[in-house]
Amino acid sequence: MAEPSRLREVIAVFLKLGLIGFGGPAAHIAMMREEVVRRRRWLDDQRFLDLLGATNLIPGPNSTEMTIHLGYLRAGWPGLIAGGVSFVLPAMVIVLGLAWAYVRYGSSPAAGWLLYGVKPVVIALIVHALWELGRKSIRNAATAIVGVGVLALSLLGFNEIALLFAGGLIVMLVANRARLRRGGLAGLFPVLGISLPVASAAAFSLPVLFLTCLKIGAILYGSGYVLLAFLRADFVTRLGWLTDQQLLDAIAVGQVTPGPLFTTATFIGYVLGGLPGAILGTLGLFLPSLVFVALSHPLIPRMRRSPWLGSLLDGVIAASLGLMAAVTLQIARASLVDVPTVILALISTFALVRLRINSTWLVAGGALAGLAVRFFAG
Repeated sequence: MAEPSRLREVIAVFLKLGLIGFGGPAAHIAMMREEVVRRRRWLDDQRFLDLLGATNLIPGPNSTEMTIHLGYLRAGWPGLIAGGVSFVLPAMVIVLGLAWAYVRYGSSPAAGWLLYGVKPVVIALIVHALWELGRKSIRNAATAIVGVGVLALSLLGFNEIALLFAGGLIVMLVANRARLRRGGLAGLFPVLGISLPVASAAAFSLPVLFLTCLKIGAILYGSGYVLLAFLRADFVTRLGWLTDQQLLDAIAVGQVTPGPLFTTATFIGYVLGGLPGAILGTLGLFLPSLVFVALSHPLIPRMRRSPWLGSLLDGVIAASLGLMAAVTLQIARASLVDVPTVILALISTFALVRLRINSTWLVAGGALAGLAVRFFAG
């Protein structure tokens, strides 16, 4: 049974991160490291990296799965549930409000003024986390080559899931080449695609909405842009419940709100079926993550002790950091658009590294700075 104080700590930490977590999974991971490794010392960087690698081996939203892992590590089974719910809940409530306004007024509320100042701060947080995690996870030439190679190939448009597993396999084979010469592979490591059949329906149905979101949550690897492809295939093409414009509005709302982008399901559910639809859509998309983490968490220490799986995990971690770096470069191109945003990113980096200012205050300060720049610029 979890200590009440630890459970309260899990809830407080992830509610806060759910409220300030702008910038997508890479930013969320950086903020989590700042909170639970650097400030609160729940675990060390190596354990954090092992959890990060494990989340990349299972489907679902990586940052949410990290909160579930960390909640379980800190407060047991109650923490597993509390970590995930606390991280998702703030975004869900905000998206619900925006969905209500969208349905009532027929337009997607804009939040560019907020992101203008927040995004440069997010860049600083990610770069700092990448540097710190990279120093501990790049153990040898193989992991360094995998990290840089995945970064380059990701920028060229290669599939990120293929890159993750290829990176893991390369490091595993290089690290165990002597064992290969002696006796070959001790086992096979298949990548299984899971598919849940969902009946097509012409008319809207809450059960079909839930099962469709459950199927997507159970098979989806990759970023929010991959999520967009899955949502379009089901809700626009197969079921015909949404238009392309409605889907793009849903993704836009997910991007301009804090927390996981997967709360796009909250928006879609509300547009289609009101409050019950929002709840079922959100539950369906996130429920598989709870199950996958609960099943995989006890296996991570065993993976680390195994020569084969431990090196596979090292490769996946290196590939994950390469993907994280690629996302950072893409975000930076879209976020550092003028002199004020570049200056804000540099100031944030200095404040984070030298002054060790809490990421919460940095995000809040970035939002205020963005408002000030927009106000004085007219």
